Order: sequence, then structure tokens, then C-alpha cells
Amino acid sequence: MASHNLAKIKIEDLDIIGYSVAGEETVIAMPQLDVCFDIGKAPDQVISINNVLLTHGHMDHSAGIAYYLSHRKFCGQRPGRVFAPENMILPIREVIDAWGRLDGNKIPAELIGMVAGDEYKIKPNLVIRAFATRHCRGSLGFCVLETKKKLKDEYAGLNGGEIVALKKKNITIDYPVEVPIVTYLGDTQYSNFGKIDFVAKSKILIAECTFMDDEHIERALAGAHMYMGEFLRMLDELDNQYIVVTHLSQRTGIVEAKRMLKERLNERLCGKVVLLMDRKNPFRQEQQRPMVNEPSGPAGEQKAQQPFDSQEPL
Repeated sequence: MASHNLAKIKIEDLDIIGYSVAGEETVIAMPQLDVCFDIGKAPDQVISINNVLLTHGHMDHSAGIAYYLSHRKFCGQRPGRVFAPENMILPIREVIDAWGRLDGNKIPAELIGMVAGDEYKIKPNLVIRAFATRHCRGSLGFCVLETKKKLKDEYAGLNGGEIVALKKKNITIDYPVEVPIVTYLGDTQYSNFGKIDFVAKSKILIAECTFMDDEHIERALAGAHMYMGEFLRMLDELDNQYIVVTHLSQRTGIVEAKRMLKERLNERLCGKVVLLMDRKNPFRQEQQRPMVNEPSGPAGEQKAQQPFDSQEPL
């Protein structure tokens, strides 16, 4: 039985499952990519995912790390792989060892420290890359990129036999390319992430906007979080196809947050945005439009770029 009632959305062929409320818990998994961004309280639905990417050590993002690792052992799975800011590795090890002593069993783990610019291959065609954020000491965001090779233009018209002949001559006929699939910012203040090419061009951006109301700007600054004005500024500097909003403060309800976003998002961004925790789904298993893309003009005047599939929480 699932331990959490997680939200679930589907973007093209990728599922995003998770829960994210500021100060309570944040855990966001993408099973097809075998990654979980932050671990929250370690819901059962993410235990089988092999790669946990911790952005920082605050309790609402990292409290479940020992349970995640221990439960994998209990289920007969190989040790979980945890990527975290380099300054967190020793404290994580200490927490795991302490829980192991309490439990009476050693908890196996593969802990990998990261700094901005580091990357790691998690599958033959997938790498994760870390970049700096502005939240606390060492905090990071992560991007998952697909790596592949593309045939050089000058060889595009050749048949299979001709390609094989060139390879036998040790002629390089292709070149590497990388496609940024998803970027997760974690908790952060505004930064010009548009200067980081793989973030700016990532197909999916999972980004916090903790405070929607301008009355809460001082709270945002004090906690090193994003508020609406910064969030909109950041989106204008990026070129993502889909934007998933996370980490909303409980000071603003989902309905009110949707209204505020709808009022302030420009036309270009209108069809791209969805709130992870928006559980209102009149179509149940049917397709649902992005949360702000409700055209105010005549029918057909403004259509969604690409609908999100939204399903009942797991």
C-alpha cells in the first residue's frame, strides 16, 4: 500500500510524481529517468528509484534519506545512490550510521558529493549535471540530460554500406549532442539561470515559487526563496517548454495561487505552467489543460501548446 498520496502529472512520455509544500515536505520523482529530486519523508512509491538527487539538507527535503536507504536493503534492492552537495556527505553518513546503530543493521549507501559543474552518468544515455543555486551553503540544482550521437551533415545522404566503410577507415562520422530533459531548481532565490545553457533550454523546468503574494516578499528574502516577481523574471529569461511549480507556501491556497499566476503570466508563458499540487481534475484520467491556460477570448483563439496529462494521485 502506498504510504503517501502523491500528486501525479504526465508530460509527453514522462511521469512526474511527488509532493511539495513549503516547510512540510518536498519529494519529486521521475520513474522513467530513474531519478528522485529530494527525498522528503521517503514515500514508498520512490524507494525503487536508484538515484536520489538532494539539493540541500533542510529537513523537509532530506528527512527520509536513512529510511530510503534502509528500506531498499529490506526489499533486497542494491544500495541507493545519493547525490548531494559535497558539504552534506559527512553529515549524511553520520545520520545513516546513527540510524543503523538504532536499528541494529548496517545501512548500505553509495554517497556521491557534488559541486557546481560536476556531472555523473546514471545510465548509458543519461547524465546528471549540478549547478549552483542561492538558498544555503552548497545548495545545488540538477539537470538530467540525454546524450547521443548525431551524424555529421556531410554524411547524411550515405547508405549503410558507405557508413560502415567509413567506420572501417576510422573516420569520425558523428558528433556528440546532449538534450536537457528536465531541470530541478530545488529551493532558491532568483538567479539568472538563463546564463546556464542546459537550464535555459531544458524541456521541463521544475521550479519553486514559494510566495505568490507581494506582501510576503520579505519572508521570501529572509528564507532565500522565490517570490512571484522573481519567478516571472526568471521565466522570461528561460526557454522551457513546460514549467512545473513547486514548494508553494501554505499561506496561499491552490485556487488563489492559480488566480494570481493567471493574472500575471504573459501570453507566451500561459500554456506552459502547471502547479504540481493542483489536484483539481474534472477529467480524471483524461487530459487536462495547464492550470493557467483558460482562454478569455472566443473559442479557439488561444490554444494550449501541449496539454499535460493529469491523473488521480497514486
